[in-house]
Amino acid sequence: MTAVDGGEVVEDVRRPWLARHVRLRFDAARGRHVLLSPETVAVLNATSADILLLCDGRTVAEIVAELRARYDHVEEADVREFLRQMAERRCVEVR
Repeated sequence: MTAVDGGEVVEDVRRPWLARHVRLRFDAARGRHVLLSPETVAVLNATSADILLLCDGRTVAEIVAELRARYDHVEEADVREFLRQMAERRCVEVR
């Protein structure tokens, strides 16, 4: 697996995964998911957590399809942009 710069992660066939040094956990005290890395704790909104929970070997296209099956309105471009940003921050790696 490698971290990805730019637009590569947004291709339909790419498979995003959480980076090895990153953990996604539910923080009961906050009532929200948090993204833990060695030097950072990021409190996630529900949408961000849902996207990252789907980064389990599914393709980007499958992630978008699953979100659309769950929710009425999903902007494909927003999902792809979020994944691109997470890859840029080295929180997501792709195969």
